[in-house]
Amino acid sequence: MNADRLVEVLATGMLATVQDAGRPGYAHLGVPRSGAADERSLALANRLVGNPEGFAGIELTLGGARLRFRGGAWVAVTGAPCEVAGGEMYAPAWVPPGGEVTVGMPAAGLRTYVAVRGGVAVEPVLGSRSHDTLSGLGPAPLKPGDLLPVGPALGLALPAADYAPPPSFPSAPVLRMLPGPRDDWFAEGAVEAMCAVPYAVSSDSNRVGVRLRGPAPRRTRRGELPSEGMVRGAVQVPPDGQPIVFLADHPPTGGYPVIGVVVEADIGTAAQLRPGDTVRFALLRATS
Repeated sequence: MNADRLVEVLATGMLATVQDAGRPGYAHLGVPRSGAADERSLALANRLVGNPEGFAGIELTLGGARLRFRGGAWVAVTGAPCEVAGGEMYAPAWVPPGGEVTVGMPAAGLRTYVAVRGGVAVEPVLGSRSHDTLSGLGPAPLKPGDLLPVGPALGLALPAADYAPPPSFPSAPVLRMLPGPRDDWFAEGAVEAMCAVPYAVSSDSNRVGVRLRGPAPRRTRRGELPSEGMVRGAVQVPPDGQPIVFLADHPPTGGYPVIGVVVEADIGTAAQLRPGDTVRFALLRATS
């Protein structure tokens, strides 16, 4: 381990994990994909420092991290907007040897991403450096005193931009949703009824899924399904009627009906919802 290519973790906040683009292709073995909950934000942070989009970085939940870069590094911070000492939001910044980056609590959103040029080079598991909170695969959640190796920057492209416009964090975001595949387990018009009312984000949400509180979609069939494959963005309705939007660490299979699926472009929005936020669904119809 090169002592000049290390990130020293001094503080982690609520939860800090190493994440990359995940480990797709293992669902048939019961292994979730995992990876960054807000994949677009991590990809942008990587682009800002000249990394390939799928390189591993650090995902912070509600900020609160303090990192020391022993050998100096180019760093970018994206995602939920925070006060950043020693770096910048949505721009690459040079951190000198021994310099620190401190990330405060976000004013909006939930997850913030720190990318370092060369990527966080912890040992991969099944081809990914992501921590999976459901299965426990990958590197453990970060704790003070951890030392993270940084990969080589040789051969990487030069950053193409010195600033990226930050995304908006609306007070009442909308998640676009396709119906099905088990909307036939619900009363006619149940999907449309879900889209007519707001839902509140529950405090027991996590990287597995966003748990919502609001009107329960009316079911016409009781019981459970045999276990079947689940995808990121699936909106599952358990027996209590309170929908769950599956995120990065969702299980590969489930036995409760899926009333709809949030479109891939809105997964990042779902991943940035924090407890107490209000969210609405908008129904899309598949076109032939």
